[in-house]
Amino acid sequence: MLRSLFVLSMMLSVMITACGGGQPQIPTPPPAPKDHIIFMGNHEDNDDIFMVSADGTGLTNLTRSSNDDVLFAWSPDGRQILFVSDRDGNSEIYTMHANGAYPRNLSNHPADDGFPCWSPDGQKIAFVSNRDGNWEVYSMSPDGTQQTRLTTSPAVDGHPVWSPDSLLVAFVSQRDGNDEIYVMNSDGSKQTRLTIHPAGDTNPAWSPDGSRIAFESERDGNVELYVMNADGSNQYNLSQSEASDGDFAWSPNGQSIAFSSDRDGNAEIYLVRTSDGSLTNLTNDPGQDVLLSWSPDGLKIVFTSLRDDNADIYVMAPDGSNLQRLTEHPGDEWAPLWVP
Repeated sequence: MLRSLFVLSMMLSVMITACGGGQPQIPTPPPAPKDHIIFMGNHEDNDDIFMVSADGTGLTNLTRSSNDDVLFAWSPDGRQILFVSDRDGNSEIYTMHANGAYPRNLSNHPADDGFPCWSPDGQKIAFVSNRDGNWEVYSMSPDGTQQTRLTTSPAVDGHPVWSPDSLLVAFVSQRDGNDEIYVMNSDGSKQTRLTIHPAGDTNPAWSPDGSRIAFESERDGNVELYVMNADGSNQYNLSQSEASDGDFAWSPNGQSIAFSSDRDGNAEIYLVRTSDGSLTNLTNDPGQDVLLSWSPDGLKIVFTSLRDDNADIYVMAPDGSNLQRLTEHPGDEWAPLWVP
């Protein structure tokens, strides 16, 4: 009798372990197909996340939700997608496999959570939340555990971005009365102000080697593209225009930055070389061209264009040649991101 009970106990133990204590097990996500692009689209009166091959084939709706799903980032290994959704009644941070399977609520809090950013080493996700009464920067593990508040200012803190080595987080804070760029260690310690100007400085982005930070500033009376060293020194205006310049992305080799500007009367995508400021108009079209992303090898740029009366996804070479339209749906598609 005792032996029978022991055997039964062992069998139950194995079953519980195999079933994860009664919780469904999420399998290891497969890698995303190479040379593919994800983007946001509105095809059925709500925002979903789609995927398409870089040649325009294989268009797939990944989320298929009746709620709005907002695209934010890839995991560094290209196996998962970070997005924000209100499908649980408030703004929450989700992840899903690259094929859209196994969507999972990571933040799972009654307050609003958003603007997630995956660390390059894949170990943490930074995000913003108003769960403590105002917007602050938090971090958590990729499974949603170990949610930790990193900033403790009574002012608004937001827009966290990881350094390439995952040791630092740049962010924007209003603790000095206007938008300024700060940096801190990944645990929230040593918060240091990098920009000191009465005009707003926002949207920091690390260079691929981590030595510089590009950002947008209004210190010249309009939004312009600036670059500084990672310690805040040597801040200079890179775009040099009276028009609005922004919506930018570093090239993978760090030698140039692509950005959108209306200096020619409409939004165009330009390429500026960081070494000497030389500038090239890549799109040169009367339609609006915005929201760009580089391919990992630096050989292509994908972007959003309104040149055909609605927002569509296009791809081109970094010199503006080999232009190809990837989407042709009567709904809008925008904010493309390449598979890492």
